[in-house]
Amino acid sequence: MKLLIVIPALNEEESIESIITRSLNARTTIALKSPVTEVDITVVSDGSTDRTVEIDSRYTDQIKLIVFEKNRGYGAAIKEGWEQSNADLLGFVDADGTCDPEFFADLCLALERDRSDVALGNRMHSQSRMPPIRRLGNYVFAHMLTFFSDVKVRDTASGMRVVRRTSLPKLMPLPDGLHFTPAMSARAILDDDLKISEADMPYHERAGTSKLKVWKDGVRFLKTIMESAFLYRPSGPIEIIGLLSLGVAAFLMLFPILYYFRTRTVAEWMIYRFVVSSLFGTIACLLFSAGHLCRRIVYLVLFNRCRDLRQDILGRFLNLHIFWYVTFFLFLVGGLLVLPSFKELVLTGATYEHWSRFIVMSFLYSIAVILIGTKVIDYSLNLLAARLDYLNRQERRESID
Repeated sequence: MKLLIVIPALNEEESIESIITRSLNARTTIALKSPVTEVDITVVSDGSTDRTVEIDSRYTDQIKLIVFEKNRGYGAAIKEGWEQSNADLLGFVDADGTCDPEFFADLCLALERDRSDVALGNRMHSQSRMPPIRRLGNYVFAHMLTFFSDVKVRDTASGMRVVRRTSLPKLMPLPDGLHFTPAMSARAILDDDLKISEADMPYHERAGTSKLKVWKDGVRFLKTIMESAFLYRPSGPIEIIGLLSLGVAAFLMLFPILYYFRTRTVAEWMIYRFVVSSLFGTIACLLFSAGHLCRRIVYLVLFNRCRDLRQDILGRFLNLHIFWYVTFFLFLVGGLLVLPSFKELVLTGATYEHWSRFIVMSFLYSIAVILIGTKVIDYSLNLLAARLDYLNRQERRESID
């Protein structure tokens, strides 16, 4: 089993020679302590303008050197190194000297032990010398990803990790910039077909000046994580907004409901609460429906599955026989609320029923229509899933024959 270690370097003349020699010396330890039998090392100079390439050139008899004339990005350098190799395991380590290359042995062991797709070194522990502001950022990003998934990872932006070549197509495409690492972490965490492992590693102060801009790259990392969340788990953010909308609707109607039970009347000034509460309640229902349908589409397109095995509440409700009774009940109650008004309109040509009945009726009808529309689209997705499943089975039979 061959391991490739890629060292992306941009103006790292102060540390590049040290990380190269340490990586070369680590090959014996990696081979002794892990399933790896061969270790290749590739240095990618990402548009360096200092002595980085000059220093790298001294070791071209032991390493592979790739030189970008212009800066293309941290992620682009790693991907180019991977592309020019046939190694089974693809790793990378930052050129700043903060990580110990011998730790690749632990990462490769974790990858094989856990049968995972990605193994990364965790810097978020008591012995780590990570700067406090970066530690805080990693903490926030890690907890965001944990919120959107069932997997807990403490260090989303670790600059030392190993990936199985066979798992790479599921992770791609990955960005070219410094947000390459959080993007990979996010996809490995959020994709149900991928597994990620983590192991505590030593982490020291870097040599030279960091290329990471805390606020600029922090915003970029946040955007990357949110994009991954909307790609793999769009229902999460959508349903969170739906819950907030439902909370606003319930809060606005709490006092009018209590007031009605006490007095059996509705005050005129409450019209504003009724209208706004109806709006937020309808928005909540729309978002829950959108979240469910997005979940179905993601599992159908990305994972080639008919549905998520951990189906949401709305998905289970749509498949119950009671669904049609509930929607009929909503139409019935809404109709009964305005039936006296309709009779009055037919008999006298005018109606004087209270406005609250019409607002509640329109809300109930809106919910019923949204649920029926969701049911129809969900049924169409079932038919599409069945068709795709048939085509996949036919394709497998033809490939066997």
